[in-house]
Amino acid sequence: MENQTTTTRTALKWGVIIGIINILYSTAIMVSGQIGNQSLVYVSYLIIGIGIYLALNDFKKENAGFLSFGQGLGLGTMMSAIVGLISSFYSFAYVKFIDSSIMDQALKNAEREMEKRGLPDDQIDQAMEYSKMFMSPGVMFVSSVFIITLIGFILSLIISAIMKKDKPVFD
Repeated sequence: MENQTTTTRTALKWGVIIGIINILYSTAIMVSGQIGNQSLVYVSYLIIGIGIYLALNDFKKENAGFLSFGQGLGLGTMMSAIVGLISSFYSFAYVKFIDSSIMDQALKNAEREMEKRGLPDDQIDQAMEYSKMFMSPGVMFVSSVFIITLIGFILSLIISAIMKKDKPVFD
């Protein structure tokens, strides 16, 4: 019997790898003071997309070149959830134990952006109050895991559709 890899094993392997890469990337963003830079957030989504591609490609190679759409979707989503857990845990620990001022930086950056867009002061104040409610480490942990998993699910839909190769019915 062949020793085929499972989607879970592959998702765990690549989830840890991409999670560590995300930690290094997040650290670079936080240390450089770019925490509110939205374009840098998109780069982290690109990293996840590349990770999903690499995970699906790895799985496909280990399974004689075959990958069903469902396997790809499940693997990519599971990998993204693992990345989300690792990255969110790191961010939680960073904010809670290393540098709690990072949240203040993010709020100041958000306020500056709203001022640049010409929003009235009362709307900015209201938006800042809502932002403060959602910027507690616990809420951020849960929302980050959810958002990263959702982004990974969407990327997995696309990448799985492109990479799928079903086994022939009569083999």
